[in-house]
Amino acid sequence: MDPTAARQALIALRAEVGKAVVGNDAAVTGLILALLCRGHVLIEGVPGVAKTLLVRALATALDLRTTRVQFTPDLMPGDVTGSIVYDPGAAEFSFREGPVFTNLLLADEINRTPPKTQSALLEAMEERQVTVDGTGRRLPDPFIVIATQNPVEYEGTYPLPEAQLDRFLLKLTMPAPSRDDEIGILRRHAEGFDPRDLGAAGVRPVAGVEQLAAGRAAVAAVAVGPEVIGYAVDLCRATRGAPSVRLGVSPRGATALLGAARAWAWLSGRAYVTPDDVKALARPALRHRIELRPEAELEGATTDGLLERVLATVPVPR
Repeated sequence: MDPTAARQALIALRAEVGKAVVGNDAAVTGLILALLCRGHVLIEGVPGVAKTLLVRALATALDLRTTRVQFTPDLMPGDVTGSIVYDPGAAEFSFREGPVFTNLLLADEINRTPPKTQSALLEAMEERQVTVDGTGRRLPDPFIVIATQNPVEYEGTYPLPEAQLDRFLLKLTMPAPSRDDEIGILRRHAEGFDPRDLGAAGVRPVAGVEQLAAGRAAVAAVAVGPEVIGYAVDLCRATRGAPSVRLGVSPRGATALLGAARAWAWLSGRAYVTPDDVKALARPALRHRIELRPEAELEGATTDGLLERVLATVPVPR
């Protein structure tokens, strides 16, 4: 497929999703970048900012399957991956697929389930397969995990370990909408908008697996100069040496930053990556890979604030 046509189709996703979700173009773009990079996304936002609706609308506009799992303290690994069950009719045991066998897996409030169940996703996220009863089973392609967590209420939650956080390509934040956007949301509901009926809202498939495959091939051909690679490395190394940081960005994080920057460059219509592409993706690609010292957090330090200082101090190649 022509890469230019694939790009136009993927760009059209923002307008299509906008028929159901108001004012979240940045989050839609982040999810498109993740699909192009075969990466996973962590979305942080308070309840009621349309995180679930965003994923459902994107899946509809891409003609992909989506499954939502509400993560709770009693959720077991088999509830996610699937399990071996006995079929009385056939008098044999067979594998029953879990909700992970989909294209877009919405892991809602992932930090509310114990580490044992959280870790059940690790193999799926990294290897694109699950192993049940000693047998590996491949997941569909495309497959990405879109996990959400509430940044306000931490009672009864299980923070994701660093090893699992590092598997997410991007961490996106969805703040409360602006006044104008909120007026637009209420106006739509007053006119009869039903978030459970995306077809009535006019959301239609405008891209699909073919466009994603063409986009991925085109992203892999995007050129990256040595000065841009050096800049990405310098940004990540600067996080490791900051006095307020206990754990800085790993080499996997640097790879994720560069991959996301390549996808952003292609989506912007360029066949090469610029330092500005790296700067644009630094916050979503790196914020969840940094752990601050407790004393720094008590003083009000944040990972986004640290990244602001790093971006302001690391020399940009010309």
